[in-house]
Amino acid sequence: MSKSVAGNNRRIILAGANPGLRLFDEAGKVTAYASIWMVDWSIRGAGTAVVLWFDGIVRVVSEDVDLAAWLERYFVRSFLEVQGLPWHEPAVERDLVQVSMNLADGLSAKAADIQIEMGGVLDRRLFATDNFQLGEGNHSLSLVIAPVRSATVSIGGASVPGFVQVDGSPDKPGSSAFLTTAEVWRR
Repeated sequence: MSKSVAGNNRRIILAGANPGLRLFDEAGKVTAYASIWMVDWSIRGAGTAVVLWFDGIVRVVSEDVDLAAWLERYFVRSFLEVQGLPWHEPAVERDLVQVSMNLADGLSAKAADIQIEMGGVLDRRLFATDNFQLGEGNHSLSLVIAPVRSATVSIGGASVPGFVQVDGSPDKPGSSAFLTTAEVWRR
């Protein structure tokens, strides 16, 4: 019998996709953060949600407010991308969230008066770790990630200022905006 690895005993708590973005100003300060969720299955149900931070305000939009509140509390608050942002308790808005995404073209999402567009896919690669720290401890995460060249956010038709930061190398480009698919979280 083979030796067990810590992550092998973990149970799936969520399967789906969680594209995200951070926009920056010229000084390198974050102007907006968005986390777009397409949950195929989780221990809290299935559905879509958008978590948006802009100008010190956190908005969470979904038809399933319980699922959305869990996604924001359990996952998003622990993400490194939001560390240092003034993160206040959000009011979850019940509204339709529509997301269209593919790894060839990008993403289009609409949630209440929020519109998010992402495009210019730079790469597609596998990511996996058994050491992703969330508030409840260590988790395993595996996914396909696709960094993108551009992203925009608008609220009520007004564009949110900021741009995507693209870095890395030609072999392994990185970006502050990315698509994901085949995303599995285990605890």
